[in-house]
Amino acid sequence: MLMDSGLYQDLISNDLLIPHQPADIQPAIIETAYLIIQPEIIPFISYPYEWSFSQLKDAALTTLAVQKAALAKGMVLKDASAYNIQFHNSKPIFIDTLSFEAYQEGTPWVAYRQFCQHFLAPLALMAHTDERLSKLLRVYIYGIPLDLTSKLLPIRTRLSPSLMMHIHLHASAQKRYADQTHKKSAQSKKKLSRNSFIGIIDNLESTVRKLKWNSGDTEWADYYKNTNYSTTATSQKQQIITAFLEQIQPKMVWDLGANDGTFSRLASNQGIFTVAFDIDPSAVENNYLQTKSYSETHILPLQMDLTNPSPSIGWHSQEREGLLERGPADALLALALIHHLAIGNNVPLPELAEFFYEAGHWLVIEFIPKSDSQVQKLLAGRKDIFTDYHQEGFESTFAETFEIIEKQRIPESERFLYLMKRHR
Repeated sequence: MLMDSGLYQDLISNDLLIPHQPADIQPAIIETAYLIIQPEIIPFISYPYEWSFSQLKDAALTTLAVQKAALAKGMVLKDASAYNIQFHNSKPIFIDTLSFEAYQEGTPWVAYRQFCQHFLAPLALMAHTDERLSKLLRVYIYGIPLDLTSKLLPIRTRLSPSLMMHIHLHASAQKRYADQTHKKSAQSKKKLSRNSFIGIIDNLESTVRKLKWNSGDTEWADYYKNTNYSTTATSQKQQIITAFLEQIQPKMVWDLGANDGTFSRLASNQGIFTVAFDIDPSAVENNYLQTKSYSETHILPLQMDLTNPSPSIGWHSQEREGLLERGPADALLALALIHHLAIGNNVPLPELAEFFYEAGHWLVIEFIPKSDSQVQKLLAGRKDIFTDYHQEGFESTFAETFEIIEKQRIPESERFLYLMKRHR
């Protein structure tokens, strides 16, 4: 019905569904399989707890757009999980082709609660309480419980008719029905007309669109405006990195500590698929908004704390892959990063070298000495116990796992850029 109704073609034409082709593979159990399909490959799988506010918001709106298109063709989504969305060509796209089923007049939307828990709850918490609460999605893999969301949201949100209905009253209804038998609960559900169904989708869409997050001034949001680089140093740094990338010609780059993606774009602008990781939510948000503004297709901004990266989670720790399980990348950028990890977070240099070894084949890394003003800020007010943090110690440590191909000093600075290739 997905194909015959014209829904598939409509969704593909509007970049709402990942395209697929029939695969010339015999099903393992013929009696239970109609067809095996091969979807278009997505270069990097990301998860909702790694997205910025606007990424999650756009993913929610994409899900609702898919539902509206499906209903127009006599179909409905039986799943509204945030994990059904991935970012492809830097835009959210629905990937679960098997989530569609025939719509039956009068039936409620079975995915309504899932949508509220996976999308509306975290978005409301981010907008009205604290952006960091989006990380609850990593704890509650099946969506943030609505009763918890209701408790965490400020009282003023009860004055919003939409949030009152979809969050607060919805949470109360869940608790009420949980105390009833399944039979009584089913009998208490009223039939939902098609127009009412459309009204709910429209109201959810309006509610999501109205949610705003004021990113404000976070620690690293304006990093490149406050850096100690001169104009010449910045320009030369860009030229060196570009030359390194042209030399190794990677297909995928991970920029670890990308901030707003200024240097990530040295790779993505060459047509290299680039994942731009950063710990700062405002930096990631600004990066994503820039990708939208300029319709960039080769960069994916994601929020990631490298000292506590996304782990493998879910059943048997295999439902969602950890960061390293999604690698290794062809090349890594680690620019103005290791002093934060080594000095700011007390990670020994050998541990850093081992992490980079597991994460990528090539490494473009910047070493910043203690004499640099940025490192001095990290050392201010604390004892300098980092006796191995110097250029000779850095080179000798990394030489155990990487071959140092080239190193260049950045003009008008004491910083060095290295091109390294990991030992096989």
